[in-house]
Amino acid sequence: MSSANLFDFDKSQENQIYCKKLFTHCLNYYKYTNDLFKNDKLLLLAVTRIYKRFSDIDNVIANLNKLIKKNSNDSIIYASYIYYNSFKTDWSQELFLQKSIDLVKKLPTYSNSELKKLVKKKKDQIYLGFLSSDIRGNHSITYFLETILKKYEKKKFKIFLFNNLRYEDDTTLKFSSYSDEKINIGNLNDLEALNLIRDKKIDVMIDMMGMTSSNRITLFKNRIAPIQISWCGYCNTTGLNEMDYIIADKNLIYDNEQNFYSEKILYLNDIWNTHRGFDLIRKQVLPPSVNNNYFTFGSFNNFSKINDNVIEVWSEILKKVENSKLILKTVSSRDVEFLSSKFEKKGVIKSIKFLPKQKDFKDHLDLYNKIDLSLDTFPYNGVTTSFEAVWMGVPVLTMKGYNFNSRCGESINKNLKIDYLISKNHSEYIEKATELSKNKIKFKELRDQVFNESIKSPLFDTNKFNKNFFSVIEGVYEKIFN
Repeated sequence: MSSANLFDFDKSQENQIYCKKLFTHCLNYYKYTNDLFKNDKLLLLAVTRIYKRFSDIDNVIANLNKLIKKNSNDSIIYASYIYYNSFKTDWSQELFLQKSIDLVKKLPTYSNSELKKLVKKKKDQIYLGFLSSDIRGNHSITYFLETILKKYEKKKFKIFLFNNLRYEDDTTLKFSSYSDEKINIGNLNDLEALNLIRDKKIDVMIDMMGMTSSNRITLFKNRIAPIQISWCGYCNTTGLNEMDYIIADKNLIYDNEQNFYSEKILYLNDIWNTHRGFDLIRKQVLPPSVNNNYFTFGSFNNFSKINDNVIEVWSEILKKVENSKLILKTVSSRDVEFLSSKFEKKGVIKSIKFLPKQKDFKDHLDLYNKIDLSLDTFPYNGVTTSFEAVWMGVPVLTMKGYNFNSRCGESINKNLKIDYLISKNHSEYIEKATELSKNKIKFKELRDQVFNESIKSPLFDTNKFNKNFFSVIEGVYEKIFN
């Protein structure tokens, strides 16, 4: 079980109205009874779920902090605490590393007598494993993983797909066909999973979860492969000495920052992720402002990423750009009242439109045609949503960050060769959003550039990325096994 599982909800549409009323009632009851229960663990967990549902990250973190004080050795809660602090600007990368190291100390260590022997022996093929809880429901990581799995040299590599799932679906089955062997460890405890994976004699294991999803970070603490690598699912350090490498690019982790990551840095050429694109015909459309006579900003990022600084900056943009609109939508089931009240306090709520989750993925992509300019969140940038926007021809305005997690937008725009869309600070972000809304010629040129150049860029060049990825893995293997 992972940190994310603490906060899962029934996402069926018919429960939304009922849940909203129930959650509000529960919060009121919790405030009334808190002194009586004295921060009971189960009560705090339940209320934390509700705060997450409302995208009230400050209270999510505050409750997790209370839970840590009462359950100091609970690694699941502590992992959640680290993950949710990624949405705010309070922690330096040095602090992320320290907190992650603190988490590692809480993870169980199994004795050699309990574990099958870890085999390190060079073979004719490299046994390469991927471990994820998210190969399901067309999850966003599948669009990046497919770039890797659909094409590889079978003479050189044998691919193992380890799913940490209780239930599999069509996406799981589809990806199973890409691998040489598929194993589900979702119903195994850590010791059972450790011995099963060690028995497969994996040479290189890639973790695609980190602190997110239904993570199995304890497995990596106890080492399931001679070479262990973090990639794609979690854009920060794990704090594990046993996690040998983290895959990044030169735009994400600077040379003089490597000591703030417990892992050695494996730099890929150009970009750390490449999206496979979509099985749809791309059509360039006019910016909606041409027909609307008003400018529309948009963000389809997780509402948890919309912190107070983001709200302040976006509200200032809406005030400066007369008659402008901002469309917000998130992939998960969230209530909008909490965010709505914050925008209302800024006096811009009439300019905000919250859209529901789309059942059909094509309908989701078509919504980008209603956006002139996409606004990235900070410090927790969008990744999949930024790739989607670019693929649809919508520019993404981002802000410079201070670590891997907060520089994903920079890497995306630098690989598009559009540095203009990278703002240095809040004021420049506001200034550029305002300028693009008013300078129609410059904005059209930018939209044209994004649409015409993106498919040829490293963002979607799957063949180039695939070769680079496997070359790097092969290089690490040869270094360790020779």
